[in-house]
Amino acid sequence: MRTRLSPCLTAVIAAGCLLLAAGAAMAQQTYDVTVTNLTAHQVFTPLLIASHPHDTQLFQVGQPASEALEQMAEGGDTSALATELMTTGGALSIVALTEPLLPGATSAPVQITTDLAASHISVIGMLVPTNDGFVALNSAHIPETSETLRVPAYDAGTEANDELCANIPGPPDVCAGEPFNPSREGAEGFVHIHRGMHGSPDLDAATYDWRNPVAQITIQVTPVPTP
Repeated sequence: MRTRLSPCLTAVIAAGCLLLAAGAAMAQQTYDVTVTNLTAHQVFTPLLIASHPHDTQLFQVGQPASEALEQMAEGGDTSALATELMTTGGALSIVALTEPLLPGATSAPVQITTDLAASHISVIGMLVPTNDGFVALNSAHIPETSETLRVPAYDAGTEANDELCANIPGPPDVCAGEPFNPSREGAEGFVHIHRGMHGSPDLDAATYDWRNPVAQITIQVTPVPTP
């Protein structure tokens, strides 16, 4: 037996659906994200910036790095991380920058979109010259208006920190070694805060060492254009 809704009730349900749709649209917000490299001599490889659900993380400190994280931390390649964010991470916005961020420089504003589901943001890129060091903001809650955060450098724990240019992909004027080696022999085996540069025949610690934090990230609501 089929039940018929009264015209009045049908109209109420339709209006409610319209309100829900409008509410979902209103829940979306656009933010400008800028990153400043706070180091004196460490270059950030092109950064990956994404908005995603709260339970999505690029890595967990104290746990082994994924292969996607390893590829980024050893060679600056963020494509596998971007694929994971799109396919299983529920990302709403993903922006892969194309230019490195030099020491002391601030990136141009990058726009990301958030909604009720994609309420968190991650930013990541490799530090060169290092073996497997990277800068990251890992699944931080996006503010209602604006916020400035300072973030440290991490060690992926996937490659021994020998600081030899043969095992470091850049920057081109300093090192030009291998970008990614799947062997984790001699590495720590888990993600942790980076211990900095200690000096090697190829890299002088007095030049390339740093103290955390290594980056400043500003997240700000995109201004509405004036009519």
